[in-house]
Amino acid sequence: MLAGGKSSRIGVDKSLIRINGESMICRVVNSLSRAGLEPIRVSVARVSDIEEYGSTLDENIDLEWVLDSKTHAGPIEAIEEGLLDHVMGGETIQLAAVDYPWISSDLFVSLQDRIGEDDTLIMPHDGERLHPLLALIRPKPVLEQIRGDRRPLHIQFSEMSHSLLLEDPKTLTNVNSLEDLK
Repeated sequence: MLAGGKSSRIGVDKSLIRINGESMICRVVNSLSRAGLEPIRVSVARVSDIEEYGSTLDENIDLEWVLDSKTHAGPIEAIEEGLLDHVMGGETIQLAAVDYPWISSDLFVSLQDRIGEDDTLIMPHDGERLHPLLALIRPKPVLEQIRGDRRPLHIQFSEMSHSLLLEDPKTLTNVNSLEDLK
């Protein structure tokens, strides 16, 4: 489940910020695809986002576009809504956000390989902080825990049975504006 369509602090849609000629959404979608995580469910705020974002993506990637019921809802609300509407098969769901443009398919594969049998989720850690928006989760127990809880996601996820994957901080650099690229 890929969250897209959120605006950066400077009024530029961060999904469309270009890095080395590719939009950030394209970079993350490609990494998910290379990790074998299709279909990729992309959450958008507006119908017009589908065409705009879609024009930057490989048409051969299996995408499912999902319109947020509440425009510009926060990440917890988007995840909860996505899990309530969970129609995708599989035991786990990979969360991803467009603002991690250096994320690689290797990270997604490592999360899949290392989630413990008793884990509700596994998430990357850069040595200083957790990255819950890149967690691999088991949908049912996560939904049961986050439903109606609006505390920060890193707190909620850290209270669940989980594993951590230590990852290079550069890979986990979060980009919310053009200034973050400097």
